[in-house]
This record gives sequence, C-alpha cells and structure tokens, in this order.
Amino acid sequence: MNNQAQVLLVEDNPDVALGCQQALQLEGLRTHWVSSAEQAQQQLGEHFAGVVVSDVRLPGMDGLALVRALAAADAQLPVIIITGHGDVSMAVQAMKCGAYDFIQKPFAPQYLVDVVRRALEKRRLVLEVRELRQRLSQREQFDGRLLGRSKGMARVRDWVASVADSAADVLIVGETGTGKEQVARSLHEAGPQRRGHFVAINCGGLPETLFDSEIFGHEAGAYTGAAKRRIGKIEHASGGTLFLDEIESMPLPMQIKLLRVLQERTLERLGSNTLIPVDCRVVAATKLDLLALCAQGGFRSDLYYRLSVATVDLPPLRERREDILLLFEHFVLQAAARHGREAAALSAVQRQQLQGYHWPGNVRELRNVAERCVLGIEGGSAPFATTSEAPPRSLADSVAAFERTLIDEALRQHRSLGRAAQALGVPKTTLHDKIRKFGLS
Repeated sequence: MNNQAQVLLVEDNPDVALGCQQALQLEGLRTHWVSSAEQAQQQLGEHFAGVVVSDVRLPGMDGLALVRALAAADAQLPVIIITGHGDVSMAVQAMKCGAYDFIQKPFAPQYLVDVVRRALEKRRLVLEVRELRQRLSQREQFDGRLLGRSKGMARVRDWVASVADSAADVLIVGETGTGKEQVARSLHEAGPQRRGHFVAINCGGLPETLFDSEIFGHEAGAYTGAAKRRIGKIEHASGGTLFLDEIESMPLPMQIKLLRVLQERTLERLGSNTLIPVDCRVVAATKLDLLALCAQGGFRSDLYYRLSVATVDLPPLRERREDILLLFEHFVLQAAARHGREAAALSAVQRQQLQGYHWPGNVRELRNVAERCVLGIEGGSAPFATTSEAPPRSLADSVAAFERTLIDEALRQHRSLGRAAQALGVPKTTLHDKIRKFGLS
C-alpha cells in the first residue's frame, strides 16, 4: 500500500467487510480490505498515513495480537477494534495494549465513519509533527556544518534540505575552498545513504595508470602485482555516497568508463567478467563551468547531464561577508581545542581587516588564518598585512570601505556598469557617482 491517507480494513467476514467498505467509501474515505492480520502486516509500510480497522476474531493471529504487533512497530498508529457483544473485555484489553478505540456490533455506518475520521485526523497530526522534527533535525545538522547567516548560505541549506532525502545525483559548483565537500557530507548525513560509506575521490590526484584499479577494483592476478582481490571505490560506496571532487580534471577516457557505470549502475572488476550492481548516490564537485568546458571539448556533455540532475552554486566568501567573523570565531575555537591554546581575541583593526580582505582561498583560507592566530604566527600574513596597532576607523569610514569593496568586486565580476548596477540593486547614475567618489575604474 502507498502512504496516502486511507483505511486498512481487516475483516474475515465478506459481508461485514463489504458493508464497512461501502460506508467508508461513500464518505470519500479510501479503503482497502484484507481478510487476515497476517495480510494486514504485509500491506503496511513505514509511515503509513492511514488507520487500521480490525475485527477481534480473525483466522490465525487475532485482533488483539495485531494491535500488539502494530504498536510495537509504531505506537502512534491508530487501530480501531470491531467487537461483538462477547468480546468487549478483549476489546478493553486491546485498548490497554494501544488500540485507538473500539466499536461494538451492531453499529450504525455513520458511527464507524465518525470514529475513523477522528483517527485519521490524529494520524495526520502525528505525521506532521514527525516531519517537522525531522526537518528540525536536518536543519540542526546543516547549521552545524554549513555555517552562515547570509542569504547565500540560507539558500544553500534550503537546497540541501530539499534534495537530501532523495537519491538524485548532485553537482556542486564553487570556487576552491568554498566548502563543496561539506555540502556533500551534509547531503550524505541527512539522506537515506547515511548508513553507508562516504567515499571521496579527488579526480585530479588520481593517476590514469591507477584509475581502473582504484575506481573499479581488480581480481587476484588481473595484472602483474595484483596478488589479491581489491574492492574499488565505487563498489565500496554502494549503499552510501560517492563524492567525485574536481570532476573537471578527470581525463576523457576515464569519463567514458565512469559514464557507463553511472548509467548502468553496474561495474566489472579488472580481470573479471561478472557484473556487480552498485547503488550509491553520486555527488560531483567542480570549480569550473562544465558546460563551457563541454563546448571546448574538455568534458563530455553526456556525463555532465548525467551528473547534474540537481545543481547548487556555492557563494564565495567575498559575497557573504556577514559570515566572515562568525566563521572565524568558529575556526578559532576549533583550533584552540585542537592545539590546547587560548582562543585568540581580535582587535577592532583585525576585524576590519578580516571583513575587508578579498579571500581568494575562501573558507579554507579563513580557517588557516584562524589557526595561525591561535598559534600566534599571524604577523605579516594576509589579511593581517602588519602587526602594528592603528586606531580603529569610525563607523562611516568602515561603511565606506565596505561599500568600496563591494562595488569593486561587482565591477570586476560583471565588467559592465549596467550589469554591476543591476547586481548591486542601485541605479546606474548612483553607481557612477560612487565609482568617481571612490576613485574606481
């Protein structure tokens, strides 16, 4: 049975079952009938959205045993017991075991409908609460791994939450150091693949001569030096997540082999003719525009479309400056705990320097700076150009410096006054005046 709201009727008397089924269906309630408790257990799936209506006396397992079995699997699944006059004590016992209600024969059809409607409403609320708790748990996971208060990171977290519970293959696009592997791990930990392995492969660091053996594995004797069987990375990831980092650097001959595996979801170890099924989610990451690379002949378009079922772009750190101090504090606390040092306190000048720096290495570079601060070796390194203490700038000066940085970055990125003005959300004339004010070109 699917998990849409419905009624599962368990009744061995066809006449009684037909009467109950007709009464419920006339009121618009989807009803499915089975004649035994054993059949009912086979029909019920996880998170069944409906309710169960069962007679007490059944062939094989009786209604009381069914209540106990269903309560053990899901204590909040409403089970309504139908009982004859001599079975009232058994029905009361079923209530103590977790039944939602009992209906004594004979009963009016409308009474059955009313009880079932109340049970369905209770079930709906229970499942809503479960879903909200699951979303909250996912949100806490994402907030702990995907830090940031900026709109860009909020968008990334929402995207991860929307696709995490699916099996869709994913392409993550972002500059070096923006946290592509963190997004991949968040997808793994929040999805159905979390019970399997998270297997990461750096495609740029894998020699072509070792590709087949590392990726697909080999049998003993497959080549000189292959003394025993080796399980490849893809096979090891079966049931979990395969993370392909720097996918743009994979040589074209290797792309062809990978494409076949992703399409067929089977592989052959070197030295074997046996097809091995693999069931893993594939998450690829790139710092380049793969479509442009496809147009240049440097990447297979069929592999690109196979990987990019769902795509997310990670914002560089310079586009989410409101997150810089939060991330820096987080990395400082981590480094202090790891090295057994005091957490370094920032001066006002250092805070300004952190927020004004362009961060070419993104979050990875910020983490390194935080660690150097904890170790006391930050002097002379970016973004702290000097160790001399200068008086803090006024609020107006700080705002102007921040504004200048944003405008400079928009001009560099868009290389057009009109597009830069549109990205910044200001009129072209206003942007032109600010360019002259700040001496930009």
